[in-house]
Amino acid sequence: MGCTEPIAIAYCAAKARAALGELPDKLEIAASGNIIKNVKSVIVPNTDGRKGIEAAAAIGVVAGDETAELEVIAHAKDEDKAKLANYMENTTITVLSAESNHLLDILVTASKGSNTACVHIVNEHTNIVEIARNGKILFQKEIVDTPETDKPDYESMTIEDIYDFAMTCDLDDVRDILQRQIQYNTAIADEGLKNNYGANIGSTLLKAYGNDIHIRARAKAAAGSDARMNGCELPVIINSGSGNQGMTVSLPVIEYAKEVGADEEKLLRALLLSNLVTLHEKEGIGRLSAYCGAVSAGAGAGAGIAWLCGGGYKAVIHTIVNALAITSGIVCDGAKASCAAKISAAVDAGILGFEMYRNGQQFYGGDGLVLKGVENTIRNISRLGRIGMKETDKEIINMMIGK
Repeated sequence: MGCTEPIAIAYCAAKARAALGELPDKLEIAASGNIIKNVKSVIVPNTDGRKGIEAAAAIGVVAGDETAELEVIAHAKDEDKAKLANYMENTTITVLSAESNHLLDILVTASKGSNTACVHIVNEHTNIVEIARNGKILFQKEIVDTPETDKPDYESMTIEDIYDFAMTCDLDDVRDILQRQIQYNTAIADEGLKNNYGANIGSTLLKAYGNDIHIRARAKAAAGSDARMNGCELPVIINSGSGNQGMTVSLPVIEYAKEVGADEEKLLRALLLSNLVTLHEKEGIGRLSAYCGAVSAGAGAGAGIAWLCGGGYKAVIHTIVNALAITSGIVCDGAKASCAAKISAAVDAGILGFEMYRNGQQFYGGDGLVLKGVENTIRNISRLGRIGMKETDKEIINMMIGK
């Protein structure tokens, strides 16, 4: 619940308070550039509209459940939330830029008198690598940059394998999480359309362009982001560590399923396809970069839509390549209101990628970053996001923090 990066800070701070054993009167948060970028402009839920690292850490301390990971402030009590303003006013909260080689790096130090506790998160939003109190190590594990052996290696998958799995798997294995994705993400999208959040991209799309399925698919995904980026307290089911991507891969597919009259089985298989395609695309890029994650998610949604509309494997792979070619230049300049508009553009690219295929059109190998074969194109996009945009990422962060 809440944009993932500020929630990771809240979780880290809640863990630090728990390790300290009392309410700290001093907090220091050292965060990597990509964390700073993604927390700077997004509203943190349950903070009365506050933005930024200080608010995220403070709400984690005063109202966070340190056992709840990314739902750390989802069930914050009203009496605890009411303490936030006074706590922030009377607590020294310092934010530092972490000198780290890790794109995702958070170190929270909580102090009260002579007592100090530190919690360190690296690489994944809930991956705690060290907890210490007064210099004594309470918990520690090795920082690894290679995939853990007990976790899926999404990069080793192929679109062909994903397609085969989505078409043939026992849906009971995935039904619970996909139904939860439908329920949660639809609820926050409806909230975004009903009420005033951010730049109201979802409702603006419907007002400006009408109620056609192509517009509804974009509007639903954008509206979910409108709400999530601007303090809505409803939860979402994420993809690749991102709520925005979780909404982008699911909400357009759900809208198209309604349009074509798909039954539950067909909807679930389409969602399975869109989610796994996106995970596969993002694995080569990494969780955080200068490359907008909505691009991959929009292509994933396009794949699910292509299949819902009667396309087979060939339609899916052409849709993915076409979509990636269209929106390959969108940069990530942090979590904020304009994410909803980028999501709309990415979903539009996914839909256009399919419509190109349906009308006998495509981009060919040698057209810019496009190579012959869907896996080769995905590898090129991964290289662009992970390696080619490293310096871009640094410049974006410098501009955002006024360097």
